[in-house]
Amino acid sequence: MDIGQRIQTLREQLNHFNYEYYILNQSSISDYEFDQMMNELIQLEKEYPQYADINSPTQRVGGTVSSRFEKVRHSKGMFSLGNAFSESDLQDFEDRIGADQVEYVELKIDGLAMSIEYRQGQFYQALTRGDGEVGEDVSQNVRTISSIPLVLNEPVDAIIRGEIYMPISSFDRLNQERALADESLFANCRNAAAGSIRQLDSRIAAKRGLDGFWYTLVDAESYGCTTHWEALAKLRSWGFKVNPYAKRCTGIQEVYTYIETIAETRYQLDYDIDGMVIKVDNLQRQQQLGFTVKVPRWAIAYKFPAQLVSTELEDIFLSVGRTGRITPNAKLVPVQLAGSLVSFASLHN
Repeated sequence: MDIGQRIQTLREQLNHFNYEYYILNQSSISDYEFDQMMNELIQLEKEYPQYADINSPTQRVGGTVSSRFEKVRHSKGMFSLGNAFSESDLQDFEDRIGADQVEYVELKIDGLAMSIEYRQGQFYQALTRGDGEVGEDVSQNVRTISSIPLVLNEPVDAIIRGEIYMPISSFDRLNQERALADESLFANCRNAAAGSIRQLDSRIAAKRGLDGFWYTLVDAESYGCTTHWEALAKLRSWGFKVNPYAKRCTGIQEVYTYIETIAETRYQLDYDIDGMVIKVDNLQRQQQLGFTVKVPRWAIAYKFPAQLVSTELEDIFLSVGRTGRITPNAKLVPVQLAGSLVSFASLHN
């Protein structure tokens, strides 16, 4: 086997093992074996730069430092959703779309909306939502997230959309590190994810433990899908992480029953959700319903009420940022909030 073949084989094997570990939650090799293969690939790419590939698994560690993020227009706009806050709001939604529709329900991940483009099955570009028409190119940082495939197992051109988030376990670890370093703390997982994905140094983003769930295949009909459920199956087959709590329901009462079930158990998850998203499953029916000026008529977001808890303030300490800004922080008696043990909080007033 020549050097080029060895490099390609290592890349394919490491991509497969990444998929096993981050998507299937299993592993057919030890961490030591994985690290040995990765180190071999890193060394070979250094010795033979003619085989460089921006989508190599070695690129997940980061290393690119940018001066700014380029603004790029979305080829197809990213929409926001209208909100529902009660069962009666959901009933109004069903009355508008027609009671004979099958609705698809998914968790509303509290993170950062993202659009990723693939060309010939290769990761090409990742854009933030921005204003829905123009987003920022954060490809170098998104490329470091281990659960996101850099090479699909089909050579397709596609745009995939979903949510980048910070797991609660990563958030707790990050804030503990920042508290020890006298740095200001992140207020919540969403802010931490947004701050991490906009780091100019991709090595910092790579260390933050980000993850993502993917729930939209743009123009899914062109890939043979007739329903949103089929589009999710297509995403899984390409190697994307799709939330396991998605469910198809018939009628808004079944939808609301499932919402109540999730509301009772959501703090057992290792990621924040702030509601549920309900969509018409049939893609042709989605097109018929269309959009208002701002939101799709065929989807709505049910928002959970905010959780409030009480605790005691133990101390206040000051941290100084890189710009010299001083931020007061609170040390709290540890308290469970939204599934996370909160010991510190930033103070703003």
